[in-house]
Amino acid sequence: MKYNKYLNKFFLLFVASLLCVHLTHAQKSKQDRKEEKMAIIESLVQSKNFVFVAQNALPSTGRNINLTTTYAVRLSSDTVVSDLPYFGRAFVAPMNPSEGGIHFTSTKFTYTTKEKKKGGWEITILPTDTRDVRQMFLTVSQQGYATLQVLSNNRQSISFNGYITSRSKAR
Repeated sequence: MKYNKYLNKFFLLFVASLLCVHLTHAQKSKQDRKEEKMAIIESLVQSKNFVFVAQNALPSTGRNINLTTTYAVRLSSDTVVSDLPYFGRAFVAPMNPSEGGIHFTSTKFTYTTKEKKKGGWEITILPTDTRDVRQMFLTVSQQGYATLQVLSNNRQSISFNGYITSRSKAR
């Protein structure tokens, strides 16, 4: 009888120690995955080769608009390709109604990055060979979440929330 008591206590102690080891291992692997993702995001920002995928739009006047279609800004070291919608007030209407969004391809632009104090990056893109877009400010967190603000010559500014990913993983 005493033998069974000791055996039950030993068994419970053994199971509890296994559970503690498993939880510690799971937490370490979660931290490792987080650090790995941060390193990937940093390498994307430094390489100037990523895609910003917009998930919702925030016009200067109006409400938050969830985007159901994939809209993106594709950036490589020598080209910026923008395919974003526009919601807001335009001061000059386009001649062609199909030119209503923020659609352009730029090969002449400046790209500057600045690290934020608490982690993340502030990226400024200044395209010089587009008519409408003057500046694009991209704020990226260490986890890859991003906010893009587009300043235009002929329209009110607009912001987009989303994330950055590698060009190969973008849809």
